[in-house]
Amino acid sequence: MASYTGDRTIDGISVLVDGKPLSPHYDQLRLTEHGFEWSYEGPEPAQLAFALLYDHLHDAAAAKALHESFMRRVVANFDNEWELSSADLDEAVAVLRSGQTA
Repeated sequence: MASYTGDRTIDGISVLVDGKPLSPHYDQLRLTEHGFEWSYEGPEPAQLAFALLYDHLHDAAAAKALHESFMRRVVANFDNEWELSSADLDEAVAVLRSGQTA
């Protein structure tokens, strides 16, 4: 089970999966060249949402279909420090696919 963490400090932003930097997966979808951010809108939070979903699902089509809703419903609620498990991502994806509000 993977563990995803994010940390925003005066030195910048760090997003890790199991202690290693999370790839933005630009080879699958490039929304920005400016890395990650977490917020409710914009290309950097959208890239983070896509990268988290793609890394977890290993399915570019599914990650592309879900990333905007995931950004608004999950990424927008991140604090300066956050952590998600694979189980958290499974739950969020299930809610998004069912059309429920989170």
